Amino acid sequence: MMNQIRQLFGGDLRQFGMIGALVAILLFFQWRTGGLVFTSTNFINLVQGNTYVLILALGMLLVIVAGHIDLSVGSVAAFVGIVVAMAYTQWGWPEWLCIILGLALGAVVGAWNGFWVAYVGVPAFVVTLSGWMLFRGLNQWVGASTTIPSGPILQYLGGGFLPDIAPDTIPFNLPTMIIAVVAVIGVVVRELRQRSAAKKYQLDISPLWVSAVRVTVLAAIILSVFWIFATGNPGTSIPVAGLIIIVLVLFYSFLSTKTILGRGVYAVGGNRQAAALAGVSLEKTNFFVMFNNAVLASIAAMIFIGRAHASGPQDGNLWELDAIAAVFIGGAAVTGGVGTVMGTMVGALVMASLNNGLSLLGIGIDRTQVIKGAVLLAAVAIDVYSKKQGKRSVIGMMMNANKRGKTGQGQTPAETASSGELAAEHPTKPGTADPDANLTESVSGGN
Repeated sequence: MMNQIRQLFGGDLRQFGMIGALVAILLFFQWRTGGLVFTSTNFINLVQGNTYVLILALGMLLVIVAGHIDLSVGSVAAFVGIVVAMAYTQWGWPEWLCIILGLALGAVVGAWNGFWVAYVGVPAFVVTLSGWMLFRGLNQWVGASTTIPSGPILQYLGGGFLPDIAPDTIPFNLPTMIIAVVAVIGVVVRELRQRSAAKKYQLDISPLWVSAVRVTVLAAIILSVFWIFATGNPGTSIPVAGLIIIVLVLFYSFLSTKTILGRGVYAVGGNRQAAALAGVSLEKTNFFVMFNNAVLASIAAMIFIGRAHASGPQDGNLWELDAIAAVFIGGAAVTGGVGTVMGTMVGALVMASLNNGLSLLGIGIDRTQVIKGAVLLAAVAIDVYSKKQGKRSVIGMMMNANKRGKTGQGQTPAETASSGELAAEHPTKPGTADPDANLTESVSGGN
């Protein structure tokens, strides 16, 4: 029975520590605010008000996994936002062209950062510290430290909702619930594929009831959250910004676990020498993570100025710190090579829930920053302690409950074949004498 319980919860209850913390935070604020947290209006504010952090955290994850840090994303976002707003309001450009301009500007900035880091060899900390000052100054110089309105398309992307297609007799937003049902089907299919892969590779298969309970719990959570969005005030539903996040999360989950490029990022972050010996291009990988982060910063900027209806000189302040905190709270290693997309999203939601709940309680920004700083330090300290005990990271296995056998050696090659997600979770062993063995661990997530 205990083994089945461990299978249900991913082999170690500690692995769900941060998810448990997120649930506890939400329930605590639900109690303290008299039921204001689990409402459609608050969920909408939670998503729309923190979309930029979630997007930035996705890019920052790959940067940190590769062993770098990026301090410039807040300033880059501010610079892109002011240029896009000016192109629409003052230059008279069509808004679709302004959006392309914003993406192109993010790409240029990313190429600039990537060039200095990957091909010149300047540490990313120094390059992005320079960018933090450079692009903040450009934001205020180009925009003359003024506030400039954004266009209607960006306002819809940042603050709009999925339109309804059902008759008024249906008391909920039909497209929102259709998405929820599709998501549940995806969870069921994923579980069935994992069981099929375990059977194919002759791995230990968890009892059917374990899979049934896991799928039921996930389905209940998905349907409940989407139902809250679908039954809110007339004209509201799941925010468009939330749909953008879902698409980006799916894309980067695939990129980081199923592609050569994504696995190369983990290999470089885990053991640069072994990755180079295996033919992974350090220059291209480092260039990619810096380039990608700036492009995501441009997307975050445009969604933010859309929701705010304007771009101003104070946009982007401390955004990079929120993104970095989300990644580390989500279980990424400070030394690189370890981190998952889903863990990062949990970390970002923890930060967002703290901001939201403390705001509902009327707690000032001063005490909010104190609490967030303490949470960040505690999360990283717990993770460091866990690894010193020879355990994996707190978030490392949370989405891989039934992907392991009973071998005692951790992940097997067959498990890696059935799911690349697990490979992102474990650090390599730089002290290993055999570089090829070390590389195998970097790429496949050895124990």
